[in-house]
Amino acid sequence: MTATGASFLTSFLTASAGIGGGAALLGVLAAILPPAALIPVHGVVQFASNAGRTALMRAAVHGPALPWFLAGTAAGALAGGATLTALPPAVVEIAVGCFILWSVYGRMPSWGVGAAAPAGAISSVLTMAFGATGPFVMAWVRGLGLERQGVVATHAALMSGQHGLKCVAFGLFGFAFGPWLGLCVAMAAAGFLGTVAGRKVLLRRAEAAFRRVLDIVLTLLAARLLWSGVAALAA
Repeated sequence: MTATGASFLTSFLTASAGIGGGAALLGVLAAILPPAALIPVHGVVQFASNAGRTALMRAAVHGPALPWFLAGTAAGALAGGATLTALPPAVVEIAVGCFILWSVYGRMPSWGVGAAAPAGAISSVLTMAFGATGPFVMAWVRGLGLERQGVVATHAALMSGQHGLKCVAFGLFGFAFGPWLGLCVAMAAAGFLGTVAGRKVLLRRAEAAFRRVLDIVLTLLAARLLWSGVAALAA
């Protein structure tokens, strides 16, 4: 699969199901890009994809969460992942996987905007180190009690802000984006087309069906994190 094709399909997945595209795209790019470019390039493409999704669905964005979440994100980006990169990646994967499962099957509290700053900070540290933290942020957004379009639109707005700040941080840390600009533009264009197509599926989907699909996708992503973490610890 080409990088542009993957960008279209993963954006379609996120727009229609609410989550999953960022992690899937990271997996595809890991087989194409050198390790040093993987997280920065993924961040640029995800910023563009989520920004396009936010623009298309801006009326459904839950605005009160944005400033606090982005403030926390900025703090986490400046920290550069120093806190969690000191932990074994397997431990972080297991912890995030357990959190996601709790959000789906446990008694997840209806967190209000007061928890947006810590959610932004924690997920920003995670994304600097591991790239795709959409499931963690979605687990938080899911607790806000929004309808399906609000869930997807708010998640997109939060992730576009987070990926944008992450890209700025990588630039400040010395990563040269220039050689990868053409690929990023092509993937961003393909991602926007995937978002347009996926949004049509979302608008036709019933609320209950969306919740079921979202829960299934989150469960699968959590299972993947737990399997990867446990396998790494057992190795």
